[in-house]
Amino acid sequence: MIPHTTPGVWPADIPAARFASLVRCDRPEGCRVGLLGLPQDIGVRLNNGRPGAAEGPREFRRALARLGAARPDGHEWPRGFDAGDVVPAAFDGPASLDNSDAIAALHETHRRISEASLAIADAGLLPIAVGGGHDCTFAFVQGVHRQIRSPMAGLYFDPHLDVRETPGSGMGFRRLIEVGAADLLSIVGFDAIVNSHEHVSWFREQGGQMLDPAGPLQLPQGRPLFVSVDMDSIDASSAPGVSAMNPCGLSPSQLVPWVEAAAAHPRLACFDIMELSPPHDPDGRTARLAAYLFLTFLRALPPA
Repeated sequence: MIPHTTPGVWPADIPAARFASLVRCDRPEGCRVGLLGLPQDIGVRLNNGRPGAAEGPREFRRALARLGAARPDGHEWPRGFDAGDVVPAAFDGPASLDNSDAIAALHETHRRISEASLAIADAGLLPIAVGGGHDCTFAFVQGVHRQIRSPMAGLYFDPHLDVRETPGSGMGFRRLIEVGAADLLSIVGFDAIVNSHEHVSWFREQGGQMLDPAGPLQLPQGRPLFVSVDMDSIDASSAPGVSAMNPCGLSPSQLVPWVEAAAAHPRLACFDIMELSPPHDPDGRTARLAAYLFLTFLRALPPA
């Protein structure tokens, strides 16, 4: 039903007492949210990041299968549908900006992601994605935008602005502005040390906002909103398993109130968690944190 996908891989014999036992994989009827895996890291490799984010969706499901009570006290989970993983375009060569095959595979994978996220939105579900390189957010949000048909505001958690001109994991938010899918960007966790003057200038010229993670929860209002959490916005002590470790990032306790506020936004259009890189997460703490943030988001969704 969802194009370009294969079923998501879950551990066998998930206990009935766990949240994951409630996730439907057969059909979306009666569900409120649709989970989409984006197992692609060509963009990460194009930007010389640490490969491995292509394995993020699998490890996320594995961590989620062990976390969260199926029947918690004080709330009920919204029913979730696992739409599977988008099949990335085949590519096994060196990823470099002068390799036309790598660029073509990236663009084709983005096309498939957009069609899959559009199908989830068309089914009446709130699309939630787990990846995967942060460039996947561009494609994921672009598909939802095709259903909404009006520019969105974007709130993202990242030390990097991700407004590069060149293809790769650092291009997503510039492209969303350029194609008209977004007209306002707000970033939490910005780090001046890892961003160029040119990129900061471009971001500010577009009206971009840099929000204080310890300040008021200032979410854009009055228009549809997409929200994206790059796991490398979080301090490396809590999230080592990412494409680019952050030596001075957000704490999980700083991030949680923002995720809760995002879930409660009256015009939330989609949500994603990106850059989980299992090969760099030997004890699974980053995957478990990604699963915790996902459950935090679901718990804060207002009643349908």
